[in-house]
Amino acid sequence: MNKREFIRYSALLAGGALTGGAFISCNPETGAERLKRSDGRLTLRFTPFTLRLKHAFTLSASSRTTTPVMLTEIEYNGITGYGEASMPPYLGESHETAARFLSAVDLTRFADPFLTEDIIAYIDSVMPGNYAAKASVDIALHDLTGKLAGEPCYRLFGLNPEKTPLTSFTIGLDTPEIVRQKVDEAAPYRILKVKLGRENDREMIDVIRSVTDKPLCADVNQGWKDREHALEMAHWLKEKGVVFLEQPLPGEQKEDLAWLTERSPIPIIGDEAIQNISDITDNREVYSGINIKLMKCGGMSTALKMIHVARALGLKVMIGCMTETSCAVTAAAQLSPLADWCDLDGNLLISNDPFDGLKIIDGKVTLPTRPGIGVIKSL
Repeated sequence: MNKREFIRYSALLAGGALTGGAFISCNPETGAERLKRSDGRLTLRFTPFTLRLKHAFTLSASSRTTTPVMLTEIEYNGITGYGEASMPPYLGESHETAARFLSAVDLTRFADPFLTEDIIAYIDSVMPGNYAAKASVDIALHDLTGKLAGEPCYRLFGLNPEKTPLTSFTIGLDTPEIVRQKVDEAAPYRILKVKLGRENDREMIDVIRSVTDKPLCADVNQGWKDREHALEMAHWLKEKGVVFLEQPLPGEQKEDLAWLTERSPIPIIGDEAIQNISDITDNREVYSGINIKLMKCGGMSTALKMIHVARALGLKVMIGCMTETSCAVTAAAQLSPLADWCDLDGNLLISNDPFDGLKIIDGKVTLPTRPGIGVIKSL
């Protein structure tokens, strides 16, 4: 029996069969039987949507109150998988670019949704770039195949949902009064992520420390430019209970970042500088770890491969997100048992989430047991 037949007709086996960087297997009473009697084709639909943020989201170089997203659906034999492209400004994508890309995607050429490797390769070939738009199709495809298999994606990947880490809750740059309010709103979370990179960095940390002693992680979003200043801040931040420092300098300052990583008392994590697998290998001596986001790399398939490459190179792994609905955040969370840290709070920062998915219980990522990525529409 070849791999394709195994995927279609075998009972669920531990680990599954490897396709497209993911373990896919099939319950014979659900997905396999449905495939055996189906002559359907994959159908892609997409709808623009705008997320409304509860607070202005302020980083070292920008501030916004909304984020454009594209919600996607892939239907096969009456079953629908959900996906999402979140497009904050720095990605360079928009409703217009996503619509142009998705309009060029023709999934009706595929009659078997479990041909993951072929479908992902085709999606990647349609146009260069457009990684968030590609992620929306990849996520919907994983959701669909999971539903056809009757199993959650984490199980098809062979992962233990009990091994999900804590997730941080993000505190954006703001006035002391609003920062205290945000910390109060983050009471259920056991670790906080603090945005830095402006002239009030020490004030931000001191304000937070005046109301909580929870562990912190600091994200500078390339806001510092001088490595000596970055090293001084790294030592000060360690004294303040900061666990790691994310993208303190611009990604193109590789020599300075490698110098900082060698001397820093806390791990230096690459974010904006790390988009795909080649970025990991190119920066293997530059960072202590990497932040993987589905919107940067193109979806769950590439993210899983990036995790394995990072581990092979001895790097720490963080699973992050943009401001997203519960659809994309829950999709990323399916891979979280493989991560050292998670920053999966993008859905918690918005006021109009159209999906219900993962839950945070006592600060820990808790995955839904529903098949696929495990989300349902709530609006």
